[in-house]
Amino acid sequence: MEYRLLGATGIRVSRLCLGALTISPLQRDMSIEAGAEVISAALELGVNFIDTSQFYRVYPPIARALKLYSGRDDVVVATKSYAYDAPGMQVALEEALRELDRDYIDIFMLHEQESMLTIRGHWPAVEYLLRAKERGLVRAVGISTHTVRGVRAAALVPELDVISPLINYTGIGIVDGSRDEMAAAIEFAATCGKGIYAMKPFGGGHLMDQVEAALAYLLDMDSLASIAIGMKSRAEVEMNVRLVSGQAVPDSLKKAATAIPRRLHVDDWCIGCGRCVAKCPSKAMILKNGKALADPSRCVFCGYCGAHCPEFAIKVI
Repeated sequence: MEYRLLGATGIRVSRLCLGALTISPLQRDMSIEAGAEVISAALELGVNFIDTSQFYRVYPPIARALKLYSGRDDVVVATKSYAYDAPGMQVALEEALRELDRDYIDIFMLHEQESMLTIRGHWPAVEYLLRAKERGLVRAVGISTHTVRGVRAAALVPELDVISPLINYTGIGIVDGSRDEMAAAIEFAATCGKGIYAMKPFGGGHLMDQVEAALAYLLDMDSLASIAIGMKSRAEVEMNVRLVSGQAVPDSLKKAATAIPRRLHVDDWCIGCGRCVAKCPSKAMILKNGKALADPSRCVFCGYCGAHCPEFAIKVI
């Protein structure tokens, strides 16, 4: 496993980051024990970087895996929150510290920022994180984003250390531009000294039939310190570790890792309230004939729509 420094943070991360969304209630809804087994497999194979969020509700399996891992002090955890003010961010940070059983959080980010306008709108939350950083409770502060504008805006904010942008081989899920426009924004942010790690390299599962090309595209981007990939099985962990490390993947392993495709399912009892449309970060959800419907060319199966459905009618399966 190769490791790189994350921008100017001084934090050393593996090129492969385990994205915890997949094992969370928003997607696979794995038990604490099963989720911890997947995370433990990644740690054993050299992955020292875990990406999660307050929104995912998946701290317990991460904590379980860290408790069992002898090198837990070397594991880097990045989490995120939608909190927009100081009280909300205080709750989010205290929750993360408590549930992860850690003395500090390596990277704490504003979740899903769209532009300089949203960053400034959340500035009281940033200020709280900066004070927490001074106290040693947070090592680095940043944002996650699905937009080119978000990357370029964060690049210009000196207080932000880390950016986690959505980028992949085809550009699926980028809200306001093309793959090449996002790549240019990432390169600009890197020249500004930001630590950058990518998310959605397989487009939420759309690119599972071309995983080698999809990962090769991102691995060739020197500005990316790490690539966060959602994983739900030991086979997926082993395949991705091999791919990121430049090793051959046996056909049997690739078949086991890619055997279960994802799809977005909307139940018949959908009431057409439109909350999923408003909350979809990829602008993939629409209402048609009074029911929610996903545009397959844009959906990255993040599950955020289902988390906001009052009728529990939407699921990633």
